[in-house]
Order: sequence, then structure tokens, then C-alpha cells
Amino acid sequence: MDDFYLHPPLLVIVGPTASGKSDLALELAARAGGEILSVDSMQVYRGMDIGTAKPSPAQLQAVRHHGLDLVAPNEEFTVARFVEMADAVIADARRRSVALLAVGGTPLYYKALFEGLFAGPSAQADLRTRLGSLTNEQMHRRLCEVDPQAAQRIHVRDAKRLVRALEVYELTGKPISALQSQWNSGQPRHEALWIGFTWERSALSARINARVKAMLQAGWLDETRRLIADFGALSRSAVQAAGYSQLIEHLAGRLPLEEAVERIKIATRQLSRRQIKWFRRFPNVHWLRGDAPLQDNLQAALDLWRSDQNSELPQRP
Repeated sequence: MDDFYLHPPLLVIVGPTASGKSDLALELAARAGGEILSVDSMQVYRGMDIGTAKPSPAQLQAVRHHGLDLVAPNEEFTVARFVEMADAVIADARRRSVALLAVGGTPLYYKALFEGLFAGPSAQADLRTRLGSLTNEQMHRRLCEVDPQAAQRIHVRDAKRLVRALEVYELTGKPISALQSQWNSGQPRHEALWIGFTWERSALSARINARVKAMLQAGWLDETRRLIADFGALSRSAVQAAGYSQLIEHLAGRLPLEEAVERIKIATRQLSRRQIKWFRRFPNVHWLRGDAPLQDNLQAALDLWRSDQNSELPQRP
């Protein structure tokens, strides 16, 4: 745009998977001449496009995106690397006086970006190998014994966070929930206006089921086949992406496709419920109805953004 404003605010759009965040972000970015920062722990992986609902080539051409395709899918990617990248993107957008929209469904990334990283002990390979040899159920039972508060928060299927919680306890003798309470609870690291989408559960579930079907029709299974052919296996963090592990099981001949698809739908619905619980804890979110027409939510978001005390949006002619 020809007209822009100094010190633009950071606009955050949160909500569960399939809630319509990206559609709103693209409209807002186009209206404001802004750019989008992906806050999605799975869109960082190259080649994992369909299953992580990355923007289309046309959308990428229309609006500049940051935080996509940062590493190969057989590499690990940490929250610390995300924060380092996101801090640099935010600083550069502010320097260029460009509006920036942070959009995605990874609550831990938001928490680290705005509140600071949990300064826990460094990972130890031997300990992680030992913990990783346990089943998720065994790890969860152990966590219930040593840190009931964390066990309530961490789902039994979330192997990555179970390992980390037990690792912290083994190395420090203290529950991770107690140490995490030391996170920065004062001023946020970045000032932002927060918008979120709410959905009635059955309606969101229907959207999730429809999106899984659409992704499969778009070639998700072939994409997974190519990833395995090119990289052998996904990294421990990459394989946490909803749906890929089920499709890998199918390709290995251990799961019929119909059953894999049903498990993907269930896993994605479970993911959405965990996201909702996380996002409800975030303060100062302006909640919009996800089932409202896009243009209504666009106008509501524009009104909120314009009225934000930090700045005003430029007007399109």
C-alpha cells in the first residue's frame, strides 16, 4: 500500500484447528497491506503442506508469510528456535512499518513468544532415550505420581510433552508445573491485540471432518508417501502433526485406510479441544463467533484494530 502507519500493532488471531483463522488473516492482511507470521509448530516443516493446511501458492503470492518451511521433516524443531525466528520477524516488520498478523494453533508457541521461555534444564539424550522406551500410558502414570498438576494438563497421547515433564523432574527433582509458574507473568514481551474464534462443538467437529476429507482428496496420502520415500521417517516432533502417523501406519500395511481416516478425525477433534482449553486461559482475547459470515468477522476485527490504542489502520480507497 502507498499509505502506511508508524509503529503498527501486532494482531494475534487464535482458535482451534479448522476454525477459520487463516481466512480472516488473509483478508485482514490484504486490507492492511500486512504480512502473516505462522504460529504453527508443524508448518515449519518443508513438504508437509496438505496435512498442515499451509497457504496455497496463490495465497503466498498475495500475502507475504513468515515461519513456513524452515526445516526438513526429519529434523527437530524447538520452541526456542521459533521464538528466535518470531522475534526477528516482529522486529523487522516494526522497522519497516508493516502490520503483522500472528496466526496459528500452537498455544505453547504463543505462550513462549509473549511470556518468555521456560528456563528448564537442557535435554539429556540418555535420559530421553530411557523415557522414550516407555509407553505413553506408563509415562502418564509416572507423571501422575510426581506432578499431578502437569498430568492433568498433558494428554496421554502427547509423548513429546510427557517426556519433557518427566525429564525435568528427573534432572531437577521438582515438578515442571512448579518451575513453569516462574515464567514471566508481568509485561508481555510484545504488545498485541488478540482476536479469537469460538465454535459450537458439533459444528466445529463437522468442519474438521470435512477438512480431513478435503485434504485426502487433495493428495495428502501421496504427500505422506513422498515424505517417507525422501526422508525415511519423520522426526519425533514432525510426526506429532495430526494425521501423518495414521497415514504412515496405513502405508506400512498396519492400518486399513478407512480406519486411518477415522483415527485422523478423532485425533484432530481431540487436538481442537486441547487448543480451546489453552486459548481460554489467555487474557484479553476478543472472541468472535466462528460461524458468523467472514465479512462480519472481518469488519469486527477491523473495528477492534482501528480502535486499538496503539495505532489506526490505513483505509483502502
